[in-house]
Amino acid sequence: MFDWGFGLTNRDHTAKPALAATREAYAKVPLALETYWPRVSVVVCAFNAETTIRETLDAASRLEYPDYEVIVVNDGSTDATGDLVLEYPVRVITTQNRGLSSARNTGLDAAYGEIVAYLDSDAYPDPHWLQYLASTFKMSDFVGIGGPNLPPPGDGAIAECVAQSPGGPAHVLLSDTVAEHIPGCNMAFRTSALREIGGFDPRFHVAGDDVDVCWRLQERGWALGFSPAAFVWHHRRNSVRAYWRQQIGYGRAEALLEDKWPEKYNAAGHFRWAGRIYDRGLTRHLVRASRIYHGTWGTAPFQSLYERSPGTLLSLPLTPEWMLLSAVLLALAAAGVLWSPLFVGLPLAVLAVLAAVAVFLQAFVSARRAAFPAVRGARMALAGRRLLTTGLHAMQPIARLDGRLRGGLTLWRGHRVGGFRIPVRRSRWAWREHWVALDERLHAIEAELTSTGRVVRRGGEFDRWDLEPRDGPLGSARLLLAVEELGGGAQLIRYRCWPIVRRLTLALTAALGVASLAAGLSGAYVVAAVVAAAGLMLVATSVVECGSSLGALLAALPVGLNLGGGDESITPLRPTALRRTRRWRTRMSGRRDDATLVRRGPTN
Repeated sequence: MFDWGFGLTNRDHTAKPALAATREAYAKVPLALETYWPRVSVVVCAFNAETTIRETLDAASRLEYPDYEVIVVNDGSTDATGDLVLEYPVRVITTQNRGLSSARNTGLDAAYGEIVAYLDSDAYPDPHWLQYLASTFKMSDFVGIGGPNLPPPGDGAIAECVAQSPGGPAHVLLSDTVAEHIPGCNMAFRTSALREIGGFDPRFHVAGDDVDVCWRLQERGWALGFSPAAFVWHHRRNSVRAYWRQQIGYGRAEALLEDKWPEKYNAAGHFRWAGRIYDRGLTRHLVRASRIYHGTWGTAPFQSLYERSPGTLLSLPLTPEWMLLSAVLLALAAAGVLWSPLFVGLPLAVLAVLAAVAVFLQAFVSARRAAFPAVRGARMALAGRRLLTTGLHAMQPIARLDGRLRGGLTLWRGHRVGGFRIPVRRSRWAWREHWVALDERLHAIEAELTSTGRVVRRGGEFDRWDLEPRDGPLGSARLLLAVEELGGGAQLIRYRCWPIVRRLTLALTAALGVASLAAGLSGAYVVAAVVAAAGLMLVATSVVECGSSLGALLAALPVGLNLGGGDESITPLRPTALRRTRRWRTRMSGRRDDATLVRRGPTN
């Protein structure tokens, strides 16, 4: 130990040259402040935040950053928030209560900085928060950057359990540095970019505004970033009732997002992130599909953990609608008292109960793996925290479902009956003297459909259709468009529209028909009539949705066909002529051996 001359001082504690070099290097930790730093406007939106606003502003006043301002937007608080913020050297703007998005826009309008950073009134930043945000902006082209939000210690047992439960503010990352979503409690944007998209959407009063603004920025082709060192401490809800109300509000925000961005949601009303959600409160799956990369014979330099994305069957019990479906299956089995053959639904009801049990098992496993700080009476206190966390994991989907239903996010939300046309296949052709690219025609048709409030899907690279307006969960219609180039700018446009009935609709109709027939043969005429009526209602709804979707396509087609001028008539294409047209047949089969036929799907 006496032969090695390591360290910053000699054996007699006199300084080595390394000490001066180390002191100089660490004087600039985390970052050197002598260079140019962009001005940052920190916006704190507060509504009835008298219990936390002092902590937020105290931390904001201690930020180690050379050029920043703090703007507090008092969004119509009815408590002592307005008086408390006047004690600090910040700019205060008091407005009527108009919601979170409106308050954030007020702060954006008043901001002088090149960067505007948003901080919730129940959060407080690390002293170097702005340094890490600004340095990431300086070294990248990101228009928005976020960071982690951590629960502060000492908030109490319930807040600790909420922090380990799903539904909290979480960031979604596509890579270590590129984000798909950054939560509103810790996000910063280039002021010019945020103003260019018009700021935040005022329709989002409580939540969802951060998701919307991220999607709008990415829609412009811009990217969002993530800085793991730019963290804030964010208080979680400290009561079960507050957590329940928060999740209901998030469910309503999902309904607002689906109403504005319907193309991002599936027929069941769910959106799936492309990136990975980073949140300690995520409910774990019972089947853990993970692998550790260690190399042959353990020769790999790093051992990284990779987890596969869960499939549909593993994710289904976590959806809010699953418990509602379980209740329906249980009611169907209970109806066996009226007609014994309905007891055939008992296995499905048992399956639903088992799935509900799986939800509680997942909640228990998630709570068991949660990490809690050490407290007095550790064993009993830890058991109580795990029990409460289990309950929060189980109740969160129910609260989200409540909010989604209150916000109108239901399976029948897209049902339309306007513009009904008989749902049969239609094939037509039209002659146009003015050349227009096929993509432009399809874009025009898509825009016309979207302007009527419909959700429009685009066909994929291997689909034999181009556009599909989604008018309901039971049926729709599809469009296939092809252009034959004839020289001199002339085009022969052929298109086909046909109705689509969902497979689920066919399966349910067949099941109801069989059940009605069996009930009638066994003498249970009342049950047979009720089941038959349900089947007929299902068929009628499907026909209406198919006809409405087909009518929307036929109404929007002239916009795309007449693009570029010309109002030539549209002529029906007889089946015999269709069979004789080699190019059209080639188009339908998806082959591209004819150079005169243009076939491309719509581009972004």
